Amino acid sequence: MSSLWFDLRAQDTASASTGEFVPGSSYDTVVAGAGITGLATALMLARAGSKVLVLEARQVGAAATGNTTAKLSLLQGTALSALRGVYPPAQVRAYVEANRAGQAWLLTYLEDRGVPFQYRDAYTFATTAPGAERLRTELQVSLAAGLDLESTRETGLPFEVQGALRLPRQAQFNPLDVLDALAADVKAAGGSIIEGVRVMNVRADDPLTVLTRRGEIRARTVVLATGTPTLNRGLYFAKLRPNRSYAAALRLPDGMEPPPGMYLSAEPPTRSIRDHPTPDGGLLLVGGFGHPGGRAPSPQAHLEQLLAWAVEHFPGAEPTHTWSAQDYQATNLMPFFGRLPRGRGKILFGTGYNKWGMSNGTAAALDIAADILGSGQPAWARTIHRRTTGPRGAVSTVQHNLDTTRQNIRDKAALKKLPPITEETSPAEGTGVTGLFHGKPAAVSTVDGVVCRLSAECAHLGGILHWNDAETSWDCPLHGSRYSAAGKLLEGPATHNLMKLQ
Repeated sequence: MSSLWFDLRAQDTASASTGEFVPGSSYDTVVAGAGITGLATALMLARAGSKVLVLEARQVGAAATGNTTAKLSLLQGTALSALRGVYPPAQVRAYVEANRAGQAWLLTYLEDRGVPFQYRDAYTFATTAPGAERLRTELQVSLAAGLDLESTRETGLPFEVQGALRLPRQAQFNPLDVLDALAADVKAAGGSIIEGVRVMNVRADDPLTVLTRRGEIRARTVVLATGTPTLNRGLYFAKLRPNRSYAAALRLPDGMEPPPGMYLSAEPPTRSIRDHPTPDGGLLLVGGFGHPGGRAPSPQAHLEQLLAWAVEHFPGAEPTHTWSAQDYQATNLMPFFGRLPRGRGKILFGTGYNKWGMSNGTAAALDIAADILGSGQPAWARTIHRRTTGPRGAVSTVQHNLDTTRQNIRDKAALKKLPPITEETSPAEGTGVTGLFHGKPAAVSTVDGVVCRLSAECAHLGGILHWNDAETSWDCPLHGSRYSAAGKLLEGPATHNLMKLQ
């Protein structure tokens, strides 16, 4: 599976890397991760005269940003009413203002840079009575938080709704167009980007020491823009829920046009809809039908449910691309950004955007850059940083970690009941199995005719990996680390590949 955006990226697009990694070199700031947060932060710093290096473990946009549906919207399903259930009104208003600031910065950048985007009205719709009740609550909270929504039954969707909320003039785009422009501008401003280098650790020396597989470098500040922090300081892996969701691009039959707005359902399963203009007519993009990362018996079944729903409501639609993405939701629902604990105030990070990274990630970049440059923290950031998690948020965090512990216990007990793994174990093409190999947890898969036998224990905290039949990957059900069939780390809080078993 590969996202539409990667397919549209020009085949002759040059690598974003500039030069070679030089062990022992020094920088003002090293940014880990080349998604929206990392590149926006790097550009802000480079334009201010800082010597900046961006290190990306894979390629620009490889993780969440390159697989998003790329809606830049202040209407975010029923996010505000969920936040209001945990925080007082001032915190909810600050969240709205943070997203407004992120949206404004990014739209200004796109306009100035000439990066294509489209304005669209955003809708949250409900097809059930409980969903309609959620809309009523969301409307009240949104109006109180300064978001001028309107209630409507006119959506342009090809099916009836119980109600909808509408926010005019939001935006959508190809996220890799944005990242490629940001990367080019980082380099034009004197910054450097190196792909294929993973940050493994950061020592809080003076200056900081950044450890990678290719050697060490030094930096006055480090920014972790890696989806979920790859340093365990602050235990943010225990405060985040990894969520995997699915997306597809479909070509509509002649005479059928995609709906005119951007849409998200108020009730599960999540259904997301937008269009993507092309010279041959608009593609329909649908998304949703997600699940906790690593915990679905068959991720492929979720993708098939999404496609079946799309074809049901858009008869004759034919998929051109399917893909998935992993996002992280803070257990207390508010994104985390700012200074990482035990980093002497020099390690900063952003995470927990809960599928709204285009605005939240840019807002995090604004706050992080302001902190590093000493240019004055935005008022909304001060309010968010002063938040205190209420009882509901605390209970949610405790419950999440209890669920994680129970999952780990169940998985380790189940291994003992499975058939043992032997040197002859060879799963069918495209499948993977787990079991004990000489008493050790093992994961064996066959992909493109190649059989790989690996440790079944996640390199982060030892969770037992589950096979992902949609992505042919090994996924951890505890904190969301993911590995290729050959054991190469793809994403998550882990920093090492899986050990091969001989």
